[in-house]
Amino acid sequence: MLPPNAISLDARLSAIRDLAGSCACFADIGADHGRLGAHMLLRGLCGRAQLADISEASLSKARRLIYGLGLTDRVEFCVGDGAQALSEPPDVAVIAGMGGQTIAGILERGRDVLSRARLILQPNVAAPELRARLQAARFRIVDETIARDGRRLYVIIVAEAGEMRLTPEEIEVGPVLLRRRPENLPAYAAFRLRVAGKALQGARRGQGDAAAFEREIAIWEAVLHGDGQRHTGASGGHRAPGNTGRMG
Repeated sequence: MLPPNAISLDARLSAIRDLAGSCACFADIGADHGRLGAHMLLRGLCGRAQLADISEASLSKARRLIYGLGLTDRVEFCVGDGAQALSEPPDVAVIAGMGGQTIAGILERGRDVLSRARLILQPNVAAPELRARLQAARFRIVDETIARDGRRLYVIIVAEAGEMRLTPEEIEVGPVLLRRRPENLPAYAAFRLRVAGKALQGARRGQGDAAAFEREIAIWEAVLHGDGQRHTGASGGHRAPGNTGRMG
């Protein structure tokens, strides 16, 4: 028998695992290498796992890993478009490492399958759009965190079926992040300010909506300087202060 720690996770996937908790049926949509599902099984955090990806070729790495670990009797490989590829509704579903628009589309198309699941979402970009579309699709945000992996920071959103009404500040930053103000929020706010500042410069040269970027800057300045506490996110996977701030 393999030890529970046979498959280690980086800080990003460890944060996703911690938010996922334990369940009977786990799904990783966009499973890639399959390490998260394998780790969940080995640690006894799920009884069975569905690993889904858009093509058979995309699942090949996960298949090799699961076969090598001897876990094939507890894993189903699902090829297809998002949640629609799953064979049964999961208790917990992870959709991570994609753009916010892509994640939102998966949720909108697969709402019937995911309506009873705890959703762990990690957008690499466009987290504000994801929050807005969660609200429109009748999902509510129940938890959020910012995970640090080396010099990179990742916003992770936990959602479930339900209603919510977000303010513009909550759409931009995140309702739970605004309320709890985790230790990585100032670093994240500083990054968003740099990105929005550069975008504003381009918009003023006729390459975008300057007013929208000015609003975004005002929100993040309030967060960075403490005024954001009065309100009841932004893209993920970026470099923290002390570097160039390039998107990851």
